[in-house]
Amino acid sequence: MENSIRLKTRSNSAFRLIYHLVLVTKFRRKSLTGEILTRMKSIIGELLFKWECELIEFGGESDHVHLLIETHPSVDLSKLVNNIKTVTSRKLRSEFSQHLKKFYWAEKPLFWSGSYALISVGAQAPLDKLIEYVQNQEKPE
Repeated sequence: MENSIRLKTRSNSAFRLIYHLVLVTKFRRKSLTGEILTRMKSIIGELLFKWECELIEFGGESDHVHLLIETHPSVDLSKLVNNIKTVTSRKLRSEFSQHLKKFYWAEKPLFWSGSYALISVGAQAPLDKLIEYVQNQEKPE
């Protein structure tokens, strides 16, 4: 990624909106594997493309994930996050049901915690440092 600020344009605006999203598994269960994280990255990339957004970086550990996403001004961030959580939960619980049922056995499908962290990038750390931080997450086996 280049260090210079590159603005995107749309209609009558120029912008660069980047967010650091952290999602935590329900009950902080250590249910994420390397294979699940790889599939999750693919699902999220496809989903963000439909929202006309971009996945800049993705990383995670066994109980949480970090996403750096670039959006446009008309995105409703709470709806985007809800959509990411809903779609990944549904697809991963379907595709990895045997593994995940060891961690989530309730009748109601569970996967993500109800809360999340969404931080605008640039206020506390340069983007390059955040990318490095996300890339250096401890990878589960």
